[in-house]
Amino acid sequence: MTFRFHLLVPYLLCLLAAHAVGQPEASGGSAHELVEAATTEVMEVVAAADAYVDDDPERYYDQVQALLDPLIDYRGFARGVMGRYASPRRIDGLRQRGDKETLAQLKGQLDRFTKVMRKSLVRTYSKGLLAFGGSRIEVLPAEEGADVSARAAVRQHVFADRSEPYVVLYFMGRGRDGQWQLRNMIIEGVNLGEVYRDQFESSARDYNGDLDAVIANWTTVTVDVED
Repeated sequence: MTFRFHLLVPYLLCLLAAHAVGQPEASGGSAHELVEAATTEVMEVVAAADAYVDDDPERYYDQVQALLDPLIDYRGFARGVMGRYASPRRIDGLRQRGDKETLAQLKGQLDRFTKVMRKSLVRTYSKGLLAFGGSRIEVLPAEEGADVSARAAVRQHVFADRSEPYVVLYFMGRGRDGQWQLRNMIIEGVNLGEVYRDQFESSARDYNGDLDAVIANWTTVTVDVED
């Protein structure tokens, strides 16, 4: 059996947890506590939407949008997905050469891609979450004796359509300000950080390096997880 485990669901749950540390009430929480709290909050929104989403899906999207907008660095995510095309190394090189025209073009592309990713992430995330309404989601405690003062691997189990749970690993670390930040994550062996960068790189090749075309034709990928 193949289960389409939508990558955006756990990814945005993790982002929610990672950025929630900026809120005063979360400043003292551990990485595990933050992931667990964020999961609970998002699934409450999904549970409430079950009563109206078929008749008024825009209401549901708006509620998810309002929840995520203050918490997600869409621009930072978009820049990471663009990979080498928007890397600090490339930007520094353009500045050193004084190539203001290309810098301005790149800024415009990043601005547009940020808007595309914002809409794509929230819409796809919202739809994906509905499939998990009522599912049991557990965040496992840190392993005994593990040093989680600066880095933490948070393991989450999602119980859905098979006897064994789907396993999500959140790799988190503390930034210079001491707050938890998302570093990477793996879902059933799939490295999420690589998936979207590979997609962007592949699209850039297909369009002969035309980033405007890549952005204009961007669609969100899903990954099939085999039982």
